Amino acid sequence: MLRSSPPLHRGRVADQIMEDLRAQILSGALPDGARLPSERELAAHYDVSPPTIREAVRVLTAMGLLSTRNGSRTTVTARGDTLLAMSIASVVQFEKMTAADVFGLLGALNAYAVEQAVERASEADIAELRAAAEEAGRIGDVESSSAALLKFFVTLSAISHNPLLAALCRFITEVQIGLSVELAKESGEEWGRVPRSLHKARMDIVDAIAGRDASAAVQLVHEYHTKVVKRLRSSPGAKKRAEADPGLAGALSSWLQANVGHGDGR
Repeated sequence: MLRSSPPLHRGRVADQIMEDLRAQILSGALPDGARLPSERELAAHYDVSPPTIREAVRVLTAMGLLSTRNGSRTTVTARGDTLLAMSIASVVQFEKMTAADVFGLLGALNAYAVEQAVERASEADIAELRAAAEEAGRIGDVESSSAALLKFFVTLSAISHNPLLAALCRFITEVQIGLSVELAKESGEEWGRVPRSLHKARMDIVDAIAGRDASAAVQLVHEYHTKVVKRLRSSPGAKKRAEADPGLAGALSSWLQANVGHGDGR
């Protein structure tokens, strides 16, 4: 339910309505999953015309704060990971960042995550990480294998018990895995070969965390990511694109454009 709104003043009324709704969404007054009042109800609430409401809703949808599907009522999509993903994707595309830039950052973030996990993770957390590592080592189709690999790294960052760090790691890991799968499809190579070959390296990371050895865990993570980025850049799919897109900036931008939602629930 909408809370009382301040009176609108002279200026762009749609912008004022957008800011008021945005503030209500971010404060939790309009929580994630809540249905927004109808266009007619909003127009009556703000004492404006329906086109003015449509303009404000369009902007909030582009921000990823609202979603409308299949002609149904507009709903609030106030999820931190979605907002973060859209923001990072915009920066990556605007700055024309290369895959090495983005995935190098992931290595640093995961190194910090394991440092935090060594200090903060419970025995139950570590057991969950070990189970995820074992699952990621099993042979399966591309969809199940990539999902298992993502689960391992999501769990790794989650047991740092730092929500912002976990959200950053999750998104960039999704990008890394998604782009790797895409390049493999383009060249017809088997995607799961590289992740399976690094199974022991993932188990070693788990063992270092379990042993509360931060320096070993950090070193292992850096070595892991160095190998992943090297193999990604030398993959048949990357080589195929090498002349036209040497840093994979174009491939990265295309993947983000196709996979990071803009108010559609991602």
